[in-house]
Amino acid sequence: MANARNTEDSKGSQEAQDSRESRKSTENTRANKRPGPMEVLRQARGQLAELTGMEAESVSSFTQTEEGWALEVEVLELERVPDTMSLMASYQVELDPDGQLTGYRRVRRYERGRADGRRSGG
Repeated sequence: MANARNTEDSKGSQEAQDSRESRKSTENTRANKRPGPMEVLRQARGQLAELTGMEAESVSSFTQTEEGWALEVEVLELERVPDTMSLMASYQVELDPDGQLTGYRRVRRYERGRADGRRSGG
């Protein structure tokens, strides 16, 4: 009988511990609700496409800032034949910590086939 009681006590104690850990896990999930970097990238690309009507081809820069996130996104602005003559653009995109777009602006426009014309150094 004593063994049966100890087993029941142990089982009850384990269930209580599991319940406490489950609550802690749920609280941590709520506290860490913010999206991770990959989710932020997906959201940014989708939101920019919805606003501009242009699909993002790539993300060339991605940084977490005090205000949220800052990205530079490359988009196809004007498709031409041959493809190397298509017009591309880089957009600077800003998002809040939750991944919601707060602003964007075009920072440069270029032909797909051209090397970056920016010079480094002096």
